[in-house]
Amino acid sequence: MAKAKGSTLQATLDFLGRHPRPAVREDVLTRLDPALRRAIEAAAPTAELPFGVALALWRAADTVLAGEDPGWVERAGAESIESFGMRLYGGILRKASPIEFLTQPVKLFRLYYHGGDMVVVEQAPGRAVLRLVGFDEPDRLFCRRQTGGLRRALELAGGRGANVRHVRCEIDGDAFCEWELRWDEPERT
Repeated sequence: MAKAKGSTLQATLDFLGRHPRPAVREDVLTRLDPALRRAIEAAAPTAELPFGVALALWRAADTVLAGEDPGWVERAGAESIESFGMRLYGGILRKASPIEFLTQPVKLFRLYYHGGDMVVVEQAPGRAVLRLVGFDEPDRLFCRRQTGGLRRALELAGGRGANVRHVRCEIDGDAFCEWELRWDEPERT
């Protein structure tokens, strides 16, 4: 069973709390079962919860935000890397180049989720393809969140003009999910 770290939930709650419409966070939380809401609000950053808990929070948020803010989930993924990611895993994110970030032994994905991994299946200067392997609970919101998070991680690793596209998805019948990442190489100093 896939698991999500509490930091994933906390980052989502923080994102919702900073939304321009002040009541968004509360609107989302009231859509959750009370016991689930308590578990989400009490989750410590290092706690491991069933992935379905994170998914329930994202689905409630999408119900509230999709019409007025369709790109919310990509931005939430990016802000998660910017906030919790930099605080908890800054050494993993701050690298000399995006390739160094993507090919390091400690994978950022495994620090947020258990039950799968992101592996580099192609790489070239300014380009890589990542594949999600062993993750048994694909969902469009998860894939979109990954897209935003990967873009921000590439930027933090020095990739200028980072662009991330989700090019294959299990939900669409593909054998796996893949993301194509492109960036301008950082200048060497």
